[in-house]
Amino acid sequence: MDSRCSSMDSRASGRGMGSVSSTPQSARVESYEAVEKKCISDVRRTFCLFVTFDLLFVTLLWIIELNINGGVQAQLEKEVLHYDYHASFFDIFLLAVFRFAALILAYAICKLRHWWAIAITTALSCAFLIIKVILSKLLSQGPLGYLLPIVSFVLAWLETWLLDFKVLPQEAEDENRYQSFVDAAERAPLMGPGPLSDGQFYSPPESLAGQFSPYDNIYVFLLWSNDKIPTPTSPLASGMWIPL
Repeated sequence: MDSRCSSMDSRASGRGMGSVSSTPQSARVESYEAVEKKCISDVRRTFCLFVTFDLLFVTLLWIIELNINGGVQAQLEKEVLHYDYHASFFDIFLLAVFRFAALILAYAICKLRHWWAIAITTALSCAFLIIKVILSKLLSQGPLGYLLPIVSFVLAWLETWLLDFKVLPQEAEDENRYQSFVDAAERAPLMGPGPLSDGQFYSPPESLAGQFSPYDNIYVFLLWSNDKIPTPTSPLASGMWIPL
């Protein structure tokens, strides 16, 4: 997408020099170029917002858990400074930070158009959460012991679904539509029809009644040939002009 965004101005200037009049195809291409100059689609921006929501929601649940179990400061010292894999929620928070950093780097900064990055983050998240639920003692710490692993697991899979079934197919469809308009604009004639000139239409000049004008009528010359030899002074001998 970066190369396409960087070459947008060169294609627009080339079409501007080659064409004289704007066509519906070129108008649509320009409208698509205006969208593409943002270099990030609306559906991809929605995905990035959802990834941010994932981090903020898990952080909020973790802060609530710290307050419930004896205060934020005391629980931070217990879960961070004296980290215990079997009883701490700090690693679930770090897992959300890891997903946020990896996905924003891959799909917002690098603008990847493949699913391999989110496949890695989702696989690691699922494996870590399943192992932690099996080996840890979180389930004995109240409702948040159930809620935090489940929420983190569900959000990871929602991010995968959103990217694989919404972001990538929509961007591929937009790219195909944009390319079709570009091809149609390039196949259109470079020179549009010019303005009509007065020389393309002809109307004979008017003539006065009874005045001969070769532009008004077509005359047929008829010779007399009915077994008579016309005299030189006869009008039929010299011919007759009959207007049609």
